[in-house]
Amino acid sequence: MFILTKFSDLVEITPEDFQKPSFEAIEDNLNAKYANKVIQKVGLCICVYDILTASEGYIGHGTGIANVNVEFRLVVFRPFKGEVLVGKISSSTEHGIKIRLDFFDEIFVPGHLLFENTRFSAQEAVWIWQNEGVQLFFDKNETVRFRVENELWHDQVPLPPSERAEQSAAERRSPYTLEASMGQGGLGCTLWWDESEA
Repeated sequence: MFILTKFSDLVEITPEDFQKPSFEAIEDNLNAKYANKVIQKVGLCICVYDILTASEGYIGHGTGIANVNVEFRLVVFRPFKGEVLVGKISSSTEHGIKIRLDFFDEIFVPGHLLFENTRFSAQEAVWIWQNEGVQLFFDKNETVRFRVENELWHDQVPLPPSERAEQSAAERRSPYTLEASMGQGGLGCTLWWDESEA
């Protein structure tokens, strides 16, 4: 689910941060720049894991900002295909189920990747699995086990301010989305499988 990824970058330390120990100032700047950001084909950056090397700080003329070349590793969220994770259902539509983790909510299970004999109830806005005469519901906020099937990357092209206002929320896509399935034994609501084991 998490990987360590090595990066190099130029960090600018402002004079206000000179009172901090060097590595703390560098780490704070790196976390501000990378934490909770998606890097294309890498994943969702969580935080700095460690700093491998840092050059001497070169102070820019007239600004007082110290420029430091840094090599570091980040903790990155990028589950592999086939990995089984646990999350909570955030919403359901006729297209499928949206799942969230504590720190990531761009996980989607299309209707065709649910169990056989699963249908969507528009009246209750919930997916229902008909299993051996018993109705099992994929209720909102239910804890579910799902399998990662695919990852979708969408390059976020900057738009001019005039076009940004015209773009609807539906047209704006997340830079990183996971497509998952819940159509095999052990997947779906954890409550179903815990009860059957008891």
